[in-house]
Amino acid sequence: MVHTEGCAAAGVAGIAGRMRELDSRWPARDGVAVFNRVYLAVTEEIGRRIDAGEFPDPRAATVLDVLFAGRYLAAVAAVDTGARPPACWRPLFQYRHHPGIRPFQFALAGVNAHIGHDLALAVVDSCRALECAPADLEDEFDRVGDILALLEERVREELMPGPDLLELADPLTHLAGAWSLDRARDAAWSAARVLWRIRDLAPLADEFTERMDLGVGLVGRCLLTPWS
Repeated sequence: MVHTEGCAAAGVAGIAGRMRELDSRWPARDGVAVFNRVYLAVTEEIGRRIDAGEFPDPRAATVLDVLFAGRYLAAVAAVDTGARPPACWRPLFQYRHHPGIRPFQFALAGVNAHIGHDLALAVVDSCRALECAPADLEDEFDRVGDILALLEERVREELMPGPDLLELADPLTHLAGAWSLDRARDAAWSAARVLWRIRDLAPLADEFTERMDLGVGLVGRCLLTPWS
């Protein structure tokens, strides 16, 4: 656990405010908007729990959450300015208006990009900001991860068709079971530890990050396969 003074919970509030602003200007059916809505709910929950003192080190949790969410918002900003976002985010932005992709797929592709790629980098960013090692952030990582599980639950509960509409043979049934937040979170933690160990080997760290980005992007493209 990192010992720092004060709590920057206002930083989480600022991130949530930015997500609400995005939600107000995107059409409801926009694929990125679908992900943004469920992520906003989780961000607000993290902010409430930080304020309630549920984290051993509120500042460390806040730094991790803000830097993590900031990577998603940076991808949005890149697209808004005509730049290319990281490869992990490109499928979601490319297919955000495709009529044959269901809301569940959009949300899952966003979760995949954010946890599969952004989370590991956010841990490294946080370690630099807090002058600590990943092991010092493990408690906060686990607690934030437990709350992120709410994101996957929300996606499945609100966006998956009901059992009366979703047949066993429906491809979406297989898609829903093919991706695991727990496995993605474990992989992100391992990647963060590797990146921290090779942080002074810039060419190797850059190559590792690029390959991780491309791999997560490939999974995202598969998750966004149109079904109609």
